[in-house]
Amino acid sequence: MTRVPLVALLGANALSVCGTTMTFLAVPWFVLQTTGSPARTGLVAGVEVAGAVVAALLGGPVIDRMGRRRSSVVSDLAAAVVVAAIPALYAVGGLHFGVLLALATLLGLTRAPGETARWAMMASLITASGVSAERASSAYDGVSRGARMVGAPLAGVLIAVFGAQQVLLVDAGTFLVSALIIGLLVPEVGTAEESEGGYRERMRRGFAYLRGDRLMLAIMVMVMVTNLLDAALASVLIPVYANDILHSSVALGLIGGVFGGAAMAGTMLYAWLGIRLPRRITYTVAFLAVGAPRYFVMAAEPGLATILVVMAVSGLLCGAINPILGVVEYERIPDEVRPMVLGVITAAVLVGAPVGAVVAGLAVEVAGLDATLIAAGVIYLLATLCPALFPVWREMDAKPEVVAR
Repeated sequence: MTRVPLVALLGANALSVCGTTMTFLAVPWFVLQTTGSPARTGLVAGVEVAGAVVAALLGGPVIDRMGRRRSSVVSDLAAAVVVAAIPALYAVGGLHFGVLLALATLLGLTRAPGETARWAMMASLITASGVSAERASSAYDGVSRGARMVGAPLAGVLIAVFGAQQVLLVDAGTFLVSALIIGLLVPEVGTAEESEGGYRERMRRGFAYLRGDRLMLAIMVMVMVTNLLDAALASVLIPVYANDILHSSVALGLIGGVFGGAAMAGTMLYAWLGIRLPRRITYTVAFLAVGAPRYFVMAAEPGLATILVVMAVSGLLCGAINPILGVVEYERIPDEVRPMVLGVITAAVLVGAPVGAVVAGLAVEVAGLDATLIAAGVIYLLATLCPALFPVWREMDAKPEVVAR
């Protein structure tokens, strides 16, 4: 058994995620600085997310046909070209706003397939490495969280020192290195020859599997709802709260930083203890603690110190959620439909983010911040009670024979 391909994939994914995170900050900043228009900035961000949703939903059969390693490499190379094209075209005067919108859409289209392909390779690499699924899944989630934590402040510093154009070139470099690592150190798994049929047939098999696996369908719907609410909290409710209640931009950074840091620590803790814990109970308790309490506590306006304590506890428990979901996916989803199923799930999760942000903004305008926080908390509570109430969730603790080849 060798762990080199698994470690290489984790490292490449960390670089790619770091580049994506930097791009999320650098592109809007670049647009704002060059156009001076918040509306155009929002439009560029929106079309990028839309591209990612479309690519996640429809890209599974393409990944299956091309092969997972090749799809990851091509995705990162394409992202590098698109990101580098933005400052290059601007430098020669060829970056009209319509071209920028097209590039932002392409950037979204290139992002999701690479992430899906890398996660689809994980099952086979876990089997080959001999590492427990709980620890490997925790490592994957942990390095992704760490990459996001590093990518955001790194982008901010680099933008301040060098400017957004140069940061976009650095972003392109991270994608190139990620592609190089995958291409040289990770073997092809789940090759196209193992999966027969055309595009429609492959997509049909993916949807058919989701319809037949009630647990995976329940997970997809629940996470779609919670992700929508998380996006509303992060993009609208916390910024408004920091401005209107705490009157501090520093508080905004502290709340996000404490939660993110605690979540990474929680992921590392789960990597150590996860194999000994019952999945459904751990998942349910973690989600109940992570979700509604944040909204209810903020609505009570207890002060920044209390909010930070709640965020730290919530983040620590949040660290167990994604690894548990990763293990369940690893064990349940057959290898021959894995890219299609993961693509559909990713699209469902992504599509909730812009919806949550828009709805939250409107709700704050109409009903006020406190009422919106309480309503979001109640919905979150109902969603996170599902694993405790419905029998299908008991299947999380079943450990079927691993389906990866």
